Amino acid sequence: MRFKLPVVISVLFLAQLSGAAQNLSARIDQFVRTEMQARKIPGVSLAIVRNGKVELLKTYGMANLEHSVPVKPETIFQSGSIGKQFTAAAIMILIQEGKLSLEDKVTKYFPEAPAAWQEITIRHLLTHTSGLGDYPPEIDLRRDYTEEQLLAAFQKAPLAFSPGEKWDYSNAGYVTLGILIRKVTGKFHGDFVTERILRPLQMTTARVISEADIVPNRASGYRVVADEIKNQEWVSPSMNTTADGPLYLSILDLARWDAALYTDQPLKQSTLAQVWEPVKLTSGVRKGYGFGWFTELMHNRQVVFHGGAWQGFKSCILRFPNDRLTFIVMANSWDAREFKLARGLAGFYFPEFALPSKPAVADKEPKVTALARRFLLQLAGNSFDKDLATAQLASELTPARVKELAFTLNSLTLPIAIVHSEELVDRRDENDLRVYRYLFNDIPKTLSMTIKFTKDDKIAAFELIEVKGVQRNQ
Repeated sequence: MRFKLPVVISVLFLAQLSGAAQNLSARIDQFVRTEMQARKIPGVSLAIVRNGKVELLKTYGMANLEHSVPVKPETIFQSGSIGKQFTAAAIMILIQEGKLSLEDKVTKYFPEAPAAWQEITIRHLLTHTSGLGDYPPEIDLRRDYTEEQLLAAFQKAPLAFSPGEKWDYSNAGYVTLGILIRKVTGKFHGDFVTERILRPLQMTTARVISEADIVPNRASGYRVVADEIKNQEWVSPSMNTTADGPLYLSILDLARWDAALYTDQPLKQSTLAQVWEPVKLTSGVRKGYGFGWFTELMHNRQVVFHGGAWQGFKSCILRFPNDRLTFIVMANSWDAREFKLARGLAGFYFPEFALPSKPAVADKEPKVTALARRFLLQLAGNSFDKDLATAQLASELTPARVKELAFTLNSLTLPIAIVHSEELVDRRDENDLRVYRYLFNDIPKTLSMTIKFTKDDKIAAFELIEVKGVQRNQ
């Protein structure tokens, strides 16, 4: 009989593990479904990947509302800016092969570029430090452009700063990298990525976006307008294939991509170390972005991540390389909060990442929210439009005070999180002022902004604080 006791203990231990896994699964279900209901998200796909192997894969809701098609593991979503890491990987493959150098000036490949481009390097394009910024105002997303036309538009636009001086998220920089890939290889960047990355890694359903082709299991993208779900707004075919985020991906494809990042294919581990190295500005300050990935030390853990937002889709891949644990979420709604979803999953494993428990309330004044977001983005960028505020507040926001607020904001959250993560959690009237409280859930932290408006929509006062998460029972 004494030989059976360890067997009984093992069975009990396995039963306990199974019960814990079921409990975790149920809590994840509750979290995701609550988010879907609050944000009117039709469908979500998620994966938790440990040591390159899927530990948990779940799908929720509908891939297509009109035809009542449910989300399944094979459902195809648009990548948004998660696609940038594949463009960066393609560039690094060419660097591994000696066909490019990070310090190459882009004028080596685009000799017709203006004098302002003389100091821009491939490294600058990869790290969003080139000064190119976003698309110039004259670019119409509903019009088709050739690569030559897009490049010409970028070259006409003035640089926002000298290369390497600052960090500013640049879609134009990654589009330029895609054009550079064709210059070097003679191939469309999407074909090169497919041949050298997607197919070798058996990312069998990953491909460049094409709304003309028949794509099995393709989800539809949605947005919420006046509390009603609508189809995504459309863009031209050519603008859906630029290298700043041009891919169709399933959750299974991204799980295979995550597994490959533990190997030497397609990128060597020494190359990935460069990819995840925070960029150093000319001032010597480090910015938490590498090559197509945000890269930070958060709560004493190394974290690399990126979100995607495009045409009615949101996505996020959140990796903890030293813990060998990855969280991936994909949703077919512009109103999904991709950082919150990914961080919420991480919070079940790492309590320090747990989200605050304050629930969102219905936002019935989106114009006010847009104004609040604009104000916060200006402060994060060390600027301030006095026309947004009352005379009293404008007098208080001196250049020194704005600089101080910009430093504080950039230590608490990313501008990209301000754009994509705001949630209204309180709305009340206070004397003659309208008071709103928003939460901005970045990956490591939550920023709370309480902002007060006058009757004529002038900002009378505001308060910014960091909100601590609530640890969940593990």
